[in-house]
Amino acid sequence: MPDHGAAHEAADHLIDARVVGDGRVRAVIDAIAPSVDGGRFAAKRIVAEPVEVEARCFTDGHDALRVVLQWGRAAGAEIEFAEVEMIAEPNDVWRARFTPPDPGSYRFTIVAWVDRLETWRREWVRREDPDDLCMAARIGAEWARAAAGRATEADAELLSDWADRLEADAAATAASVAATRATRGSGATDATDAATALANLRRTGADAGMLDRARRYADRRFATRESRCLRVDPRRAAFSSWYELFPRSAAAQPGRHGSFRDVALRLPYVAEMGFDVLYLPPIHPIGRINRKGPNNALTAAPDDVGSPWAIGAAEGGHKDILPALGTLEEFRDLVQAARRLGIDIALDIAFQTAPDHPYAALHPAWFRHRPDGSVQYAENPPKRYQDIYPFDFETDDWRALWLELKSIVDFWIAQGVWIFRVDNPHTKPFAFWEWLIDAVQRAHPEVLFLAEAFTRPAPMRRLAKLGFSQSYTYFTWRTTKAELTAYFTELCQGEQREYFRPNLWPNTPDILHELLQSNLRPVYVARLVLAATLSANYGIYGPAFELMESAPREPGSEEYRDSEKYQLRHWDLERPESLRSLITRLNHIRRDNPALQSDGSLRFCRIDNDQLIAYLKSDVDTGNVVLTIVNLDPHNTQSGWLELGDAAPGLAAAEPFQAHDLLSDQRFRWQGPRHFVQLDPTRAAAQVMRLRRHLRSERDFDYFL
Repeated sequence: MPDHGAAHEAADHLIDARVVGDGRVRAVIDAIAPSVDGGRFAAKRIVAEPVEVEARCFTDGHDALRVVLQWGRAAGAEIEFAEVEMIAEPNDVWRARFTPPDPGSYRFTIVAWVDRLETWRREWVRREDPDDLCMAARIGAEWARAAAGRATEADAELLSDWADRLEADAAATAASVAATRATRGSGATDATDAATALANLRRTGADAGMLDRARRYADRRFATRESRCLRVDPRRAAFSSWYELFPRSAAAQPGRHGSFRDVALRLPYVAEMGFDVLYLPPIHPIGRINRKGPNNALTAAPDDVGSPWAIGAAEGGHKDILPALGTLEEFRDLVQAARRLGIDIALDIAFQTAPDHPYAALHPAWFRHRPDGSVQYAENPPKRYQDIYPFDFETDDWRALWLELKSIVDFWIAQGVWIFRVDNPHTKPFAFWEWLIDAVQRAHPEVLFLAEAFTRPAPMRRLAKLGFSQSYTYFTWRTTKAELTAYFTELCQGEQREYFRPNLWPNTPDILHELLQSNLRPVYVARLVLAATLSANYGIYGPAFELMESAPREPGSEEYRDSEKYQLRHWDLERPESLRSLITRLNHIRRDNPALQSDGSLRFCRIDNDQLIAYLKSDVDTGNVVLTIVNLDPHNTQSGWLELGDAAPGLAAAEPFQAHDLLSDQRFRWQGPRHFVQLDPTRAAAQVMRLRRHLRSERDFDYFL
């Protein structure tokens, strides 16, 4: 006799369970979306918006498959999940959706298994031979009894009864068919009895109520499971309008150092323009050692204010406030006053110190020292920052350093700050950011982080994957039609759309692009419209932008002359050339049109002029469609033929539709797929047009030109 036990032991030895797992698992789950790096990082979504989950699920042979989606909040190792059925579509695609009700970390799991009961049901309705049907009924009874063994007491009784009926009807059918065959069809009564028995058996096996009841207790022993993580953020993460100002330059009187009270008086100005995030550069004490003078001068006069990013002095460090700005209580009052106007205060997080920061004396091991014993100041050759010490993240005391830096974020959250703009995060370890953001958001899921990382694409993407809610981009340096089209197609239609939320800035205190140095109003208009409509998140550094500050520190520099980074500035907000009214109009357009509040629908349109760029955004739920056209030439009128094409399905048909320019309030009657457009930059460098598919009446064209 062969030793089958020994053979099984040999097979177990040869088949590595770590590679194969359980060989009885036959379902395959592939191409899961949303997914980032195979689930290594969380995809990002917004609270209260449906999350569409898709996967390709299949198995060998012809057996039926069942797939469900489990989802829930991730709380430590425990996940309380809900379950929804996934729906099969052609080509083995399965879909389901769920709506996360709160911000936080979520996890969803796709569970797929061979559904023997559904396979049995599908084959049951196709069976014709009575003997075949009787045998199938006995098999179905086995599945029903197995389900009863997993069911609640009440359902177990019903399923067992169904199994009994299947077996009884099968026996009755077999007996009637046998009797009919024995009389070779001569007995009409026997034939009628057989037909009746067969019909009863078919009805019993096709009992939809019992089949549905059995499905509740499916055998999932051999199910395949694939999980992915999801970061669900507040609405502000996906749609926001940022305004940056230096509190010390907010005073109404020239030469006076501004304060939080001055910023509070500026809040209505910011709110009226339609901004909902007010970003403040560092508000902490500023170092005196190696303090920079105006225009980054190495020598400062006694009354020079220095750079806010040189954090720390005798008055304190990252958890303290520059006394000239006010008190901690006044800062909290500012946060609350802003919130009453619908504005969140965003605070700068710069993990670096001035030479006289308390950390330098208390924790010298946190800094890198040169051979002569001095601390290595920050450098990015040819730039040197003698007034700034970077932390040494390779210090043996790195755990204490990490915990202290997290405590800074925790401190400002306790003061009511929910948004942080992080300075140069790419110069700190990526593992640190993954740990810090996860730790902060576990306790405070409403907190958002903006990564100010103007660096190579790979580090920028990694920071976004690690948890940064929004990211600065290369928009400032993408100026031609080809550059803008390629870059934003990549951001909004490529794999980055699952985790990288762009935040577009035409200027920052560090960056005055050469285009803006022209001081041409059409350039400022074009860059503003592009930023506000290409991305759902954008910001400006003001008042420098709306007042079209354009003088560089020297030819070829992107630094502002007399930059606020090193000195006080006084701004005349009532200057007639201010872009204030245009900014206000654009922000209201953004709020009124859901199409402009997300990025995934962005599609560029063909237009036969390289100086004109056109693109569409749409919102499926509301039917809102917005077309933006921008003249990239600030000097000359440009015209061309615009083709809506596949970017606007339904608008290229024969019926007319309305194109309403929301900037000028002009209305146009358009029909067909091609349309002539012309933009004079001295009058209107851009159009932001709402396209309406259905017209109420001819009155909609009262403003038609």
